Amino acid sequence: MRTNGKFLFTSEAMTEGHPDKVCDQISDAVLDEIIKDDPTARVACETMAGMGFIVVTGEITTKTYVDVQKVVRKVLEDIGYTKPEYGFDHQSVGVLTSIHEQSTDIAMGVNEKEGQAGAGDQGMMSGYATNETQLLLPHSTTLTLNWTSCART
Repeated sequence: MRTNGKFLFTSEAMTEGHPDKVCDQISDAVLDEIIKDDPTARVACETMAGMGFIVVTGEITTKTYVDVQKVVRKVLEDIGYTKPEYGFDHQSVGVLTSIHEQSTDIAMGVNEKEGQAGAGDQGMMSGYATNETQLLLPHSTTLTLNWTSCART
């Protein structure tokens, strides 16, 4: 955002257990399970969490089968979502899936042609290191990390 000739850059930091991180771990676990049996699989997997449910969706082309519900429940259990009072737990959470094969348009962008493979559908991430703290993270992030550590002890 530009204000009076200056730029304003904002970002957020999340700690373990945050729904965004939980969703990333679920998507990563689905990918790991697929490429364990099919290293040439095409996987674009996204996960969303709400109160009492998880949605796993994406475009996946593979020769293997993965029990997505089982993967979701295992990730939630490993993280520690084991009590219904947390809003969802690994045993009672509703798991919805909407997965289909990779679109032909994206496949054309990543299929190898004349010895060159395309990048396909890429995302962008932004971050930075700073000398504000010994951890080389912004001070606000370390405050959040310290508070989370204290809250669990």
